[in-house]
Amino acid sequence: MTAAGTASATGVVPPPALHRDRRFRTFWAGETVSQFGDRVSELALPLIAVSLLTATPVQVSILTALIWLPNLLGLFLGAWVDQRTHKRRLLIIADLVRAAVLLSLPVAYLFDAITLAQLYLVALLTGLGAVLFAMARQAFFVALVPRSAYVDANSKLSMSRSLSFIAGPAVGGGLVQALSAPVAIFVDAVSFLASALLLRRIPVTEPPPPPRDTSTLGLVREGLVLVLRHPVLRAALGCTSTVNFFTFIAGALLVLYASRDLDLSAGAIGVALGFGALGGLAGAGLAPRISRSIGLGRTAMIGAVLFPAPLALTALVTGPTWTKVAMLAAIELVSSIGVMLMDVNLNALLTAVTPDEARGRRAGAYSAVNYGIRPVGALVGGALGTTIGLRPTLAIAGLGGVLAVLWLIASPVRHIRTLDDQTA
Repeated sequence: MTAAGTASATGVVPPPALHRDRRFRTFWAGETVSQFGDRVSELALPLIAVSLLTATPVQVSILTALIWLPNLLGLFLGAWVDQRTHKRRLLIIADLVRAAVLLSLPVAYLFDAITLAQLYLVALLTGLGAVLFAMARQAFFVALVPRSAYVDANSKLSMSRSLSFIAGPAVGGGLVQALSAPVAIFVDAVSFLASALLLRRIPVTEPPPPPRDTSTLGLVREGLVLVLRHPVLRAALGCTSTVNFFTFIAGALLVLYASRDLDLSAGAIGVALGFGALGGLAGAGLAPRISRSIGLGRTAMIGAVLFPAPLALTALVTGPTWTKVAMLAAIELVSSIGVMLMDVNLNALLTAVTPDEARGRRAGAYSAVNYGIRPVGALVGGALGTTIGLRPTLAIAGLGGVLAVLWLIASPVRHIRTLDDQTA
């Protein structure tokens, strides 16, 4: 499509190409490096628990829950971040803290001193760093990207995330097999250091927040009121929270299920997840085009179904090793397309409807619910996996997650075609 055709379809003049913007390219590179490191840890952390510490399903689910538990503090961190001028400094601090915490695992491994308690503490502190980063990232993103480029920018960042899901698990699985899971964690620590260095190189003007007489608790309340009363924010929150609850029931048990029930090696698991993540790359690239064709809201609704539904089929995986790997890869492929169709469009919409002065506390209130429900899903997954078995639990997770689309169907989101529509 030509530039004129794009402008006519969206009703706005296309922004300058983001790949030519040096500041955005640097930010994009930092996010990409960090995402690749995260994929290694996401595989290595549960494998440390399963292989080195012989963790039970409940203990593995607690580990997943602790990673997401700090999101409940997002209510207060978001309000606090809104009152800070230097958001970039907070991003760098969050990266450095996570790097230091993760480095403790390979060090402890060298002295044969890793314990489940240390693993839990690492999960909790890295989760806290991730929350601080997410709260500051909202305002920093807006300082770098013009409004008309929100979907495009989110698409590019999501493509990097998808690429990390393609190569990351395979690389992570290989590193775990060759070096052991704790030593593989070192890669993620280095990725956070690289991200911090790249962020430091981005020149950005950060205006001071407007003076306020409201207390931090008052700002927290404002964030909650904004999210719960705004029809678009409320619907998006209901959708993403519902899908996160059910997909984390499955996510908390997937590595355990693949390792013990399917008897797959770390390398085989990495290959299956990595190949399946090709769908995420395709979904991130297609999201803006599909959005322009059928509308932003409808695209997000399709994604909200395609993301969780295939997970129910995980319970049916069986056969020889190559068949198991192929089935897991196909399931992840379709699910990854869905999550990108949903995320790219909803994230752009959330950014567009949020007032500039309330980005931190909106993100805090939204994340407290949306991410705070994830540890609940993980714990429920652990309990169900123990009582009814892993396969029935995975089936429940996939089918239950489809209910998330009802939030969007019953809201103005289904009528929104472009970011300009939400102002009406």
